[in-house]
Amino acid sequence: MWSLRFISAEALVSHPEVAQQSLDGVAHNLYPLLFKASYLLEQAEVIRALLERWPLEECRLGALLGPSADHSEDLRDRACRACLEAFVRGLADHVLWAGGRQRLRVADLTGVRDVQVQRCPCGKALGRWGRTELLARTCCELQAEPPGARYPIEVLADLFVTEGNFKVVMQALDPPRPAPLRVHCLSFRADSLGPGQLLHVLRLAGPGQLRKLEVVHNVRLHAGHVQQLLAQVGFPKLTSLTLPAKAFDAPPACTPPPSGEDPFLTSIAWELSQMTQLTELSVAFSTLTGKIRKLLSPLRTPLRALDLANCSLNHADMAFLANCAHATHLEVLDLSGHSLVNLFPSTFFRLLGRAAQTLRVLTLEECGIEDGHVNTLILALSPCLELRELRFLGNPLSARALRRLFAALCELPKLQCVEFPVPKDCYPEGATYPQDELAMSKFDQQKYDVIAEDLRAVLLRAGRGDIQVSTPIFGSFDPDIQETSNELGAFLLQAFKTALENFSRALKQME
Repeated sequence: MWSLRFISAEALVSHPEVAQQSLDGVAHNLYPLLFKASYLLEQAEVIRALLERWPLEECRLGALLGPSADHSEDLRDRACRACLEAFVRGLADHVLWAGGRQRLRVADLTGVRDVQVQRCPCGKALGRWGRTELLARTCCELQAEPPGARYPIEVLADLFVTEGNFKVVMQALDPPRPAPLRVHCLSFRADSLGPGQLLHVLRLAGPGQLRKLEVVHNVRLHAGHVQQLLAQVGFPKLTSLTLPAKAFDAPPACTPPPSGEDPFLTSIAWELSQMTQLTELSVAFSTLTGKIRKLLSPLRTPLRALDLANCSLNHADMAFLANCAHATHLEVLDLSGHSLVNLFPSTFFRLLGRAAQTLRVLTLEECGIEDGHVNTLILALSPCLELRELRFLGNPLSARALRRLFAALCELPKLQCVEFPVPKDCYPEGATYPQDELAMSKFDQQKYDVIAEDLRAVLLRAGRGDIQVSTPIFGSFDPDIQETSNELGAFLLQAFKTALENFSRALKQME
C-alpha cells in the first residue's frame, strides 16, 4: 500500500534536478520518505543530495528501507550498487559541506540483505565486501582532509575483511588522528586472512560491541589460535560465532598431555561460557569426537542455532545433544555428514522430539539416508510442526522413497522450503555415496525433470503448492563467496604453490 504522501514523494524525486533544488524547503520529517522513494526509483543523485543535507541526528538504512505506513514494500533486499554508493558519498559530502548545519550523529549502514537476484532497476549489487571497501576508502579519503571543529559521526557497519581490503580497512579503523567518520562494527566476517592479521583487525574493530563473528574458509586457525583470539580480544556481547574448518585441531608442535585432557578445548569452552549472550555456534568440519559435552555444557545461555556438520560425532556426543538443555531451544540445526538414522536412530529421534517445539531449519546433507530409513525419518520429523526449511541433499534416495517422504512433509503446516537430492534413479547403476562434485553432476537431467515434476505434483494434490522445492547441486547461493570468488581462487592457487614448494624442499632434504 502506498500513501498519498509517498506518491507525492515519488513524483518529486522522479525529477532529480527539481528535487535537489527543493530540498532546503522540505520539512525535516519528510527526508526519510524522500529517501525511500529515491531508492525505489534508483535516483542516486537525489540520495546523495539528501545525505549531504540530512537534517536529522540519525540515518539508519535498514529502517529507511523497511515497510512503513506510507509504503508497505520492503526494500532491504535491494543491495543496489548505485544507491549504496550514493549513500556513502552523500555521507562524505555531509561531513565536508554541511558546516554549521551538520546534525547527523549516527549513520547505520546495516540492515541490507544480500540476495541472488537484485530487484533494483540496474540489477547490480554492492555486496558486503564491496560495502566494506567503499566505506573504508571513504573514511581514508576524509582522513586526508584538514581537521575541523566538527564532531565525528558514528558509522555502524557489517564488515567483511579479506586480504584484498585488509590494509584499507586497517587504516579506516586506526586513523592517525581523530577522523570525521568513526566506524563501529556490529558484525564481522573474515576470509583469506592470516591468524595475526585476524587478531590485529579484530582488536581495532571494537570487539566490545561486536554481535556476530564469522571466521570462514581460508583462515587457517588451530585450537591455539582460537584460544588466543577468545582470551585476548574478548567478545562480551557476541551472540553468534562461526569458526573455520579444523579450528579445534591441536597446534602442530603440541604434545598431547598424559591425562588425555584437551587443555585448549577446556580453555575455549570456558571463554565461550563468558559470552552470556551467545545463542548461535557454528563449528562445522572440526573433529569433535567425544568432545561435545566438554564444549557445550559450560555455556550459560541455551543455543538457538547449532552447526555440527561433519564433526565426526559419536554415540556419547549424540546422547548429550539429545538430552541437554540446548535441545529444547534449537531453532536451526545442521548435523550433515553423520549417519544419524543408521548409527544413532534412538538419540536422533529423541533430539528431534525435544527440539520439535522450536525447530525451524534442519539440515541433514550427506547423512547416508537410504530408502529403508525413510519411515524412521518421517516419524522423527512428524512432531516438528514449526519446521520451515528442510535440506537433505546428497542422500541416496530413490524417486519412490522421495514420493513417500514428500507426502509426509505435506503434514508439516509451516514448511516453506525443501532442498532434496537428485534421486539415485538418475545416476548410473552402482554410483557410490558421498559423491564428489564430478560424480554429482553426471546424472540424467531428463529423468530428474520428470521425477521433480512428479514430486511437485504430490505437493499440489495435497494443497501444498506453497512449499518451494529445489536441488541446488553445488549448494545454496552464497553472496559472500560469489563476491570474492576471484580473490579466493588466487588465495588457493598461492596456497597450492606454497604446498608444492614445501614438498619439493622436503624431497631435497631426503636426498
